[in-house]
Amino acid sequence: MMLADLQRDFQQWLVTATPGAAMRAAAGHGPRADAGLAVYQNNYRAQLVGALQACYPKLQAWLGEDAFRRAAITHIDAHPPHAWTLDAYADGFAPTLAALYPDNPDLHELAWIEHALGAAFVAADATPLALDGLAGVDWDSARLRLTPSLRTAPAQTNAEQVWSALWEERAVPESAMLAEQGGLLVWRRGYRAYLKQVDAQEYEALLQLQSDGSFAALCAWLAARHGEAAGVAQAGQLLAGWLASELITDIDGASAATKGASYD
Repeated sequence: MMLADLQRDFQQWLVTATPGAAMRAAAGHGPRADAGLAVYQNNYRAQLVGALQACYPKLQAWLGEDAFRRAAITHIDAHPPHAWTLDAYADGFAPTLAALYPDNPDLHELAWIEHALGAAFVAADATPLALDGLAGVDWDSARLRLTPSLRTAPAQTNAEQVWSALWEERAVPESAMLAEQGGLLVWRRGYRAYLKQVDAQEYEALLQLQSDGSFAALCAWLAARHGEAAGVAQAGQLLAGWLASELITDIDGASAATKGASYD
């Protein structure tokens, strides 16, 4: 047997425990080969369960260890690793949870929050925009650049409150649907990842900025909903909040002084 064939059969055995692959991989290695293969497969599965537990500790605490392990095993049986690092294995866990728990949006949002916080923490660095020099921006043509660590998702439940309680190790509130759908934001400032729940308008405004970045288009969108004066005022309020939260990293059309700040 060629080495490549042996490696392929061994991988197939780890992933699917196919009897044919086991027979080929164990051929010529004596009666104890099957037991040895079983050890390798147990280690393989344990490593993947551990990778999911490491990425979703709060979700596991909320769901329960047994239920989380069953979900992890279901995922492992259907989805072998797809990248060179186990850190990436958690990327595809959400669809498995959605299939297992189709009627639990709170669980889906908790999973999204935990995964997004991890992804934001390792996202590319970006210097937040300085407030100096904003008066020199041509707002009619300005395009806002959002931090590359920003992750967004719709919010139907109080998952933000549940996750925060789990993080702070205090009493966890009962899951509940929101009276009005909003949005979830996750991003990184320095060495810390942040989670925030926002209302539907701010969420939609950020989605619009993510798509084209035009501040003038944002003002026009808000003006169409609230009138010109109120819309422009709300755009200014949103911009001030995003700058304070360090969600804006650059403005195309900003002055050189605006772009020259550093983050400590």
